[in-house]
Amino acid sequence: MALPLRTTACCISATRKGARLARLLATERIRAWELPHEKAALIVAELAANAALHGRVHGRNFRLALSATAETLRIEVKDPRAERLPSVRPKTDTGEPRESGHGLLLVEELADRWGFRSELIGKTVWAELDLPA
Repeated sequence: MALPLRTTACCISATRKGARLARLLATERIRAWELPHEKAALIVAELAANAALHGRVHGRNFRLALSATAETLRIEVKDPRAERLPSVRPKTDTGEPRESGHGLLLVEELADRWGFRSELIGKTVWAELDLPA
């Protein structure tokens, strides 16, 4: 794996407003790096929304980190709730889509790779996008 050429990270309020801010900050940083930002903006929006909704602990922020090498853009969102692990929600027993819970399906579709890791405090959900040569 190549060393990161560009990195940025910030802590953001675990609220809906904070999730929107994460998307805006990520989009601006990725544009400044002159990298494709459309897929990344959607992925950040979903991961940040999940951190604000499912990973929120009162008074605690979530952390957004971006890193880019010549080949890959990596997005990481860390929240303090280790016991609430992410999962892609299947359709209902009747095959109908669920009313909510589509965020990770979108991440799975857009990202070239994604996953999560549990940590001593919290968890980090990450996604990677391969960059054009």
